Amino acid sequence: MHQPFIPCALRARKFILSQYPALGFALYRRYWLASFASVGATQLIGLGQGWLMFELTGSALQLGVLGAAAAIPNIAMTLVGGVIADRFDKRRVLMTTSAIITTLLAILAWLDWSGAIEVWHLLTIVALFSLTTSIDWPTRVAIYPHLVDRSAFISAVALNSIIWQSTRMAMPAIGGIIISFADTWVVFALGAGGFFTMFVVISGIHVSLPEAPDHSPLQQLKQGISYVWHTDIFRWLLTISFVGMFFSQSYVQIMPVFSNILETGEQGFGYLLSAGGVGSIVGTLAVGSIDNRRPLGNLMLGGAAASVGAMALFIVCINLGSFAGALFATFLVAALSSVYMITSMTIMQVRVPDSLRGRVMGIHTMGYSLMPLGGLFLGALAEQTSPGSAVLYSSCFYLVVVLSMWLTKPTLRSVTSER
Repeated sequence: MHQPFIPCALRARKFILSQYPALGFALYRRYWLASFASVGATQLIGLGQGWLMFELTGSALQLGVLGAAAAIPNIAMTLVGGVIADRFDKRRVLMTTSAIITTLLAILAWLDWSGAIEVWHLLTIVALFSLTTSIDWPTRVAIYPHLVDRSAFISAVALNSIIWQSTRMAMPAIGGIIISFADTWVVFALGAGGFFTMFVVISGIHVSLPEAPDHSPLQQLKQGISYVWHTDIFRWLLTISFVGMFFSQSYVQIMPVFSNILETGEQGFGYLLSAGGVGSIVGTLAVGSIDNRRPLGNLMLGGAAASVGAMALFIVCINLGSFAGALFATFLVAALSSVYMITSMTIMQVRVPDSLRGRVMGIHTMGYSLMPLGGLFLGALAEQTSPGSAVLYSSCFYLVVVLSMWLTKPTLRSVTSER
């Protein structure tokens, strides 16, 4: 009786593989599915840490301090993490980082559950977590090209983006519900389980990797920095990404403040973050349907500029007390920002030499660490003005940088994702 469904299933599988051929490679498929557990855990614990800090202190500035604790170790170590990713057995590196993070989150869950948690506990564990992910993230970026053929590489990039965007869409709402009905310690315990799952799966993946280079780690570090600095497209794209993460996207770091203004509690906080996740998915899918051979610069920079307009709409909705409007504006900000982020990341992933991938893309991941660090800047500015004004001022600076690049860099306007 189930036979009529078999041809449908086969056609669906054929269609999926035609769109995302990387899923046809068993090792990549296992890695991709395991990444959902660990990346989903990352989204959960980010929500839990922010809400726990706000419960402990009730301060926008302290939320910024939490962001700094997450950002500074990552920024300081990411370049070294890229060297480690290019130099050592990537599988063993990921097993080690997953085991360390699992332990840190288990400790945080226990401290929170027992009622012994203090601000310094939270800041210390967040800093150690950040230090570990500064090695974990570049290694993830460096390993998955070895799990697929070159012909399927573009789809692997897109699928990895889908992991981050889809978990960003679902996990905050789920986390908000968990916190409201249970407590933040449950979120941290689930996060530990997610990274333990990654450890188990990675331990079973065996892949042939290139031998470590002969030159010293310091020489490798210099090579990565030199390549980015002397390659115009990379230098320009990373500049825009860094400025955007620090001055504009960092508004997410003080989102508990806006949830408090709207009087929506933990669930409202989770829904606001999830609205951003939905927007990111929509933006990612929209960019994925575009012919990569056409010039992408105007689309990419236009998305970045338009995201500032959506940010202004968000602040207007906050001032009006409209939760529904704030959800829609958050969706727009994320969708438009994703047009820039996914397009620029694809361009860099395709163009970077394999031998430099861990270091160069490690530098790219530093941008995500600048987002919580920007939260410290926004938190301090919000204390002096207001949360809405702080976000508007910083986003306008980002807009100035985007427009100046748009007007003065014709090569950037005509760039494609082909080598």
